[in-house]
Amino acid sequence: MDRATLPPPSSLEESVGSAIRELRQRHGLTLAQVSDQSGVSRGMLSKIETGQTSAGMETLARIARTLGVSMAMLFNKYDATGTSAQHVKKGHGMEVVRRGTRSGHTYHLLAYDQGPVKLFEPFLITMDDDSQRYPTFHHPGTEFLYMLDGKLEYRCGQQTYLLEPGDSLSFQGTVPHGPERLVKFPIRFLSVIIYPQPVE
Repeated sequence: MDRATLPPPSSLEESVGSAIRELRQRHGLTLAQVSDQSGVSRGMLSKIETGQTSAGMETLARIARTLGVSMAMLFNKYDATGTSAQHVKKGHGMEVVRRGTRSGHTYHLLAYDQGPVKLFEPFLITMDDDSQRYPTFHHPGTEFLYMLDGKLEYRCGQQTYLLEPGDSLSFQGTVPHGPERLVKFPIRFLSVIIYPQPVE
């Protein structure tokens, strides 16, 4: 069976692990070398390569830097069907670490850019802890929020907005923004960040 007809790995973890292993071997690097240079333990790296565990985005970023590739290269085989569509089943979005994670946010990344430039990031965000102050975010591009469950006050610049199921909010990511007050649990909403594209 030639390379073009090989079936894609059955899960995101297997796909990412396969890509890392292939890139490591292509560069003639051992697990120990990649482990030492990336700061990821050999045991964890082995589990990532064999698809036994999923890694946070920070860990994958360190591995990608060590291998000299963009993070997009680690995802370029995932669900690589003829239509280039990505189908992520319920509950199978990759849980990733972002700035709000320590404050009680859970982020599930629902799609993975396969090209060299990051176009967008869609997250399902769950909030179930109101024990500490939430951080303020700012980033390039435009952000779109869509409320699924619960109720919260969301700050954007000097304004606050009460978001309830079915409500949406969009704004420039460079404006400081973030949750102001959690009103009703459980809270779940979609966040889609669309990044500006470089001028050719």
